[in-house]
Amino acid sequence: MDQDAFRKTYREVNERFCAYEKGVLTNQCDCSQAERFCIAEREGVHCNSDDGQSRCLELLGLLREHASFALRGNTEEKALLPHGKAIRIQVGGLRGLHAVLEPKQPVPDPIPDIFALIARAEKTYQTLQALPFSEIMPQIAAYKGRTRSRRRRNKT
Repeated sequence: MDQDAFRKTYREVNERFCAYEKGVLTNQCDCSQAERFCIAEREGVHCNSDDGQSRCLELLGLLREHASFALRGNTEEKALLPHGKAIRIQVGGLRGLHAVLEPKQPVPDPIPDIFALIARAEKTYQTLQALPFSEIMPQIAAYKGRTRSRRRRNKT
């Protein structure tokens, strides 16, 4: 299946996409509202909650807005981010959010439930805009993701 056909089919099948799909698919996050599905041997993630998706998209937009300095570059809302920067915002942002909500606890790996974490943050701070982004950004800046393994060349 070519990339354009996949994207078209993906949008038709997955009207309520998961905002944290990259984190979920790389097993660095989990969510009680996420449901995985397959299209032509590729995986996607569907969100089972309208409210959850809107909260996730709101938080992701706020993280992206505040992360331009931490990511050393342009993170305009409309521009597509490279995978590395997108995963840093998604996973690093959730790790930072967990660290803010539970400063005495180590950040779990993987993040166990995105939906519950964001709901708890909203309950604690009343709105997502009121989150202490200056305390969340160090987690985004520090998050490195997985490193590529170097392949060895076999000499024969």
